[in-house]
Amino acid sequence: MKPELPLHLEFNIEGGNFTRAGFASSEIKKVLKQLDVDMAIIKRTVVASYEAEVNVVAHAYSGTMYVDIDGQTIRIALVDEGPGIPDIEAAMREGFSTASVSVREMGFGAGMGLPNIKKNADQLDLSSEVGKGTQVVITLGLGLK
Repeated sequence: MKPELPLHLEFNIEGGNFTRAGFASSEIKKVLKQLDVDMAIIKRTVVASYEAEVNVVAHAYSGTMYVDIDGQTIRIALVDEGPGIPDIEAAMREGFSTASVSVREMGFGAGMGLPNIKKNADQLDLSSEVGKGTQVVITLGLGLK
């Protein structure tokens, strides 16, 4: 059964909980498949949302992912409570990472998260305040009828 549009989803993300990292992205993938979205767009959406979700898990105390889908776009907004990003320009460079040693030992924190989000999104808006948190807004076109 196809979900009704417009559609709004919300996911709470717990910082440090790597066992649930990717849950929200998997749910988004299921919905997009039910909507018969082109697989190339699904892949880009899932990569971008997963990278953003893992960034919250790896770097923040908590966060919320808000997903809004209409017939033309998917908008994924992540708002976290965390340390914030002191240098967004540096964070956007491939390989730049502030991940802890323990996060890197789990196979995360290679510094590809934000660059991968940017590569896969049609539009990426990022704002951050040190000591408060970060907001990431990812927009992709869907072109549904």
